[in-house]
Amino acid sequence: MPPFHESIREYKKQLEKGEIQKAYRGLMGYIMDLRTHFKNTCPDYFVSGLYQGYMDMSYFSFSPRPFKQRNLKIAIVFLHETFRFEVWLAGYNKQVQAEYWKLFHESGWKNYRVVPTTKGADSIVEHVLADNPDFSNPDALTQQLERECLVFIRDVESFLTAQEN
Repeated sequence: MPPFHESIREYKKQLEKGEIQKAYRGLMGYIMDLRTHFKNTCPDYFVSGLYQGYMDMSYFSFSPRPFKQRNLKIAIVFLHETFRFEVWLAGYNKQVQAEYWKLFHESGWKNYRVVPTTKGADSIVEHVLADNPDFSNPDALTQQLERECLVFIRDVESFLTAQEN
């Protein structure tokens, strides 16, 4: 890894070209539109604001009623480095996160990726929604993300309901 001052020089060069700002502004606009889409199409969900991040990840979260009752939330995350959208199941706090992580981990659930540990993790369960998403057709991308996300929510809720019975 180069020294900080060298990274700053490269950062400045990239900013002078102007494409980074344009792409970042467009990406944040798309994620805000996606957030609005979920807020409008799922009015029963509590939808959070957008976390823009440090060009590592950007996300918003929402809580379907059965998840909120369990102190769980769903996050739609864009990971900048790997350039993909993921959906994450997360807890409202570290205690809830650890409790549900243990439930998924000990069950041997294989439908989606259960994170190896909660230490330093922001999620319990993760799933890739779109790898290298195509932004040339935002409406189609939104439909894909919504469809995959709703399947994830249904599967996770089915698992949680089965565990309670």
